[in-house]
Amino acid sequence: MIDSCAADNCTPKKITMTKSPHISVIKKKKEIPASLSSSQRNLLWQGDALAFLKTLPREEIFDLIVTSPPYNIGKSYEKKQALQDYLKWQSEIIDELVPRLKSNGSICWQVGNFVENGSIIPLDIEFAPIFKEHSLQLRNRIIWHFGHGLHNKKRFSGRYEVVMWYTKSDDYTFNLDDVRIPAKYPGKRHFRGPKAGQISGNPLGKNPEDVWTIPNVKSNHIEKTEHPCQYPVGLIERLVLALTNQDDLVFDPFSGVGSSGVAAAIHNRRYWGAELSSEYTKTALKRIEDAFEGKAKYRAHDKPLYDHTRSNLSKEPKEW
Repeated sequence: MIDSCAADNCTPKKITMTKSPHISVIKKKKEIPASLSSSQRNLLWQGDALAFLKTLPREEIFDLIVTSPPYNIGKSYEKKQALQDYLKWQSEIIDELVPRLKSNGSICWQVGNFVENGSIIPLDIEFAPIFKEHSLQLRNRIIWHFGHGLHNKKRFSGRYEVVMWYTKSDDYTFNLDDVRIPAKYPGKRHFRGPKAGQISGNPLGKNPEDVWTIPNVKSNHIEKTEHPCQYPVGLIERLVLALTNQDDLVFDPFSGVGSSGVAAAIHNRRYWGAELSSEYTKTALKRIEDAFEGKAKYRAHDKPLYDHTRSNLSKEPKEW
């Protein structure tokens, strides 16, 4: 789900920012400290991501780069362009990101589909060659499944998007125990061999696998803001927990209303984000500040799904 304002089509409103003791908002290049990589723990850059990246030293800075870029589908915060032009723009940003990713770091690019004349083009397929040019290694193509969305009449309704998880080397951070989920059969035992009769599972739970069912942010979601396509904190939370350690630096080049920043703050990671829209930046600042203060409103990645059969709406109407 897109959580940002595209680079060339935002008309930022004049918004007064609330000063925060935990995170700084920078709007002009001259405000960027010369020693930014070591002097600033948390910041939001209100401006173009590419311009921000080019002010940074070309050295390894980020432990995790996680984002959901605009999908080029003509939302209010972006200008739809030819697919190849869109990919060229994205490639320029990725070119600036990879040199600044630590050797044991990860890039997670969450994308959906580009739609043209009723035909869909999965963006992960289009992005794969770009990441391959940088010799990054695809560790997982995570399917993010969600239960709500538009109902199509000429094709099956789309209910999933993709997180492409790449690493820079074979030596990368992966904290599986921090994201384990309850096992389906925790009482299962080894059937044969030297461990026959012993519990076969892990007391911490099982690997969450590569298909994640996490509700998307719709009107009644606890995280809902003014952003039309924000992605849920829980989706990023699982990536932050698994792919970083405490005090690591998380960067989101299309930070939108700060969902990735909330996930980072909750778990004591440092966070930098870039966003063109002053309105979204203001919302992000408030949400991230609340997270630092222990007041974040969010749905955790491991919260059980709501049982829809408990709702009266699940009962078949008499008219049928």
